[in-house]
Amino acid sequence: MSSTQHSPINGWPCGTLPLNVVIGANSLITGELAFKRFHSQLEKALVIGAHCTMDGVHFDLGKDGRLVVGDYCYFTNAVLLCELEVRVGNYVVIGWNTTITDTDFHPLGPAERIADAMACSPLGKGRPRPKVLTKPVIIEDNVWIGPNATILKGVCIGAGAFVEAGSLVTRDVPARARVLGNPAQVIGEVS
Repeated sequence: MSSTQHSPINGWPCGTLPLNVVIGANSLITGELAFKRFHSQLEKALVIGAHCTMDGVHFDLGKDGRLVVGDYCYFTNAVLLCELEVRVGNYVVIGWNTTITDTDFHPLGPAERIADAMACSPLGKGRPRPKVLTKPVIIEDNVWIGPNATILKGVCIGAGAFVEAGSLVTRDVPARARVLGNPAQVIGEVS
């Protein structure tokens, strides 16, 4: 992948990418909020391939998050929440208002949720947050994800799959499968 660091992007206030972002040739990121919650401290935390359009995408990466996007991808107004790892293949289309997350972001147990809320509060005074479960999300090549879909932690979407609009994907999607619903179920195969 041919890439350029510190490339200018449309809408990013400083006119350059964060130092740990690499964007491929002929790729574009638009939207002034793209990096509002970008906190990754990893080298090459966000890598976007060549010929991609990231239109209004929110890159919400925690300090240990890594997000890699292949070539020829088009995402519009998606929210990508990454505390560990999200990998997206080539020729992937993600529709508006889709959310992809590799974590629950908050603990599930009541006592841990209270401790987390206190740590996140302005009154938390540096208290550590409880550990939160994370699992990588993998989206293989040639996947289409419709508007308003949600992809949760630990999911792998197989090559050529089609996720219908509004679907909640909680488990792996086989290659070339068409899924729909909450939770998403296989309803056919992509021809």
